[in-house]
Amino acid sequence: MDTPADANNAPFVLGWEEWLALPDLGLHAMKAKVDTGAKTSALHATNIESFGTKAKQRVRFVVHPDPSNDKTEVICSADVVGQKEVTSSNGESELRYVIRTHVQFGERAWPIDITLTDRKNMAYRMLLGRQAFPDGTIVNPAEGFNQPELSYDLYKKRAPATAKRPLRIAILTREPNNYSTRRIIEEAENRDHVIEIIDTTRCYMNIRTVEPEVHYDGKVLPRYDAVIPRIGASITSYGTSVVRQFETIGTYCVNGSWGISASRDKLHAHQILARHQIGMPTTAFASSPKDTKNLIGMAGKAPLIVKLLESTQGKGVVLAETQKAAESVISAFRGLKAEFLVQQFVKEAAGEDIRCLVVGGKVVAAMRRKAAEGEFRSNLHQGGVAEAVKITRKERETALKAARAMNLNFAGVDLLRSADGPMVLEINSSPGLEGVEKATKRNVAGKVMDHIERRVRPSTARKST
Repeated sequence: MDTPADANNAPFVLGWEEWLALPDLGLHAMKAKVDTGAKTSALHATNIESFGTKAKQRVRFVVHPDPSNDKTEVICSADVVGQKEVTSSNGESELRYVIRTHVQFGERAWPIDITLTDRKNMAYRMLLGRQAFPDGTIVNPAEGFNQPELSYDLYKKRAPATAKRPLRIAILTREPNNYSTRRIIEEAENRDHVIEIIDTTRCYMNIRTVEPEVHYDGKVLPRYDAVIPRIGASITSYGTSVVRQFETIGTYCVNGSWGISASRDKLHAHQILARHQIGMPTTAFASSPKDTKNLIGMAGKAPLIVKLLESTQGKGVVLAETQKAAESVISAFRGLKAEFLVQQFVKEAAGEDIRCLVVGGKVVAAMRRKAAEGEFRSNLHQGGVAEAVKITRKERETALKAARAMNLNFAGVDLLRSADGPMVLEINSSPGLEGVEKATKRNVAGKVMDHIERRVRPSTARKST
């Protein structure tokens, strides 16, 4: 598309002001002042932050293209091609980042270098200097708008995902070297994004009305395009507080704090499933030790499952094969002052469950997990084995409905195949990728990146009023 002159070599004529677009940045329409007296071009940018490495430095910034409406803002990022000291007409010098991007007038487009600076007090948010003019350009200072007219309404009408840009992403995790973290990093870097690992417990927060912040190791964390929470069960409360702070700032979080909290509290999760009429094993919960027999009766006849509310990876889950065994387990849990559920045992599942990986409202992979010999828990951490499985339409709908009810964009939904149809056993807000990717040969980490790109790359963001 680098064609500054048209096919019949007609002269390219600019007036002293013109409409232009910077499509690589998602800037569909801008009015620019054409200045033959200026050597370099300048773009209005705020919140300018450098990221990436010295070998491949990037810059992230915010542009308000319409001088009359600061509620329209476009988040941009680009490779840095250098830095330039620019002296303004009043004699003040400023060191600016220089980026290279395409400028477009009608059907003509070519690459130019642009410096980034705050021009909020200028009538034009873009200055086009003479270095940006293609050979043979004629500038007529007596005329304006010789090139095709554009409109700021394009920011409302244009499909938002037109600008592909490198994203700055953070993973909240305390396990930087596990398979899931490494795969997400690999997929992000394959797409030219910059991804940073943040230890959740080392974050602390400045909670205030104006410009709330997340701090980390003595520094304020930058504005990320997206945050991927991988919060361990042992730090759910603090971890969701950190996610809430990112939400307050306006950062896109793949899974929100509410969904993470709800999925971790098994009682709350089952109540949400019941409210949305999603199939699940009959579940009972009580506090008083006097209610043990009634509690067991509500869940059904033995065998029964007794499960700690905060159990993970199959830990804290006990199969009571008789009513007396169930009473003994309940008594032991109560002696430890632990909260627990009593749940129907779905015998026909035969020690198998189905893990559906839901990303962005789609089931992207599904595997069947089978318990090891003599074990009723199918979790891979308990010795279970996994294989790819084809799920039914009803199972797919159930998994999607469960993820939506929990407000999770990235979830592992565990299903049992019962005589009454699919039943949701659990929803995991930080599902592991190793088992499902190896069993199904599906690139689940890539699907997570697809989702982030769809949600974050839309270029126009509205400020809250």
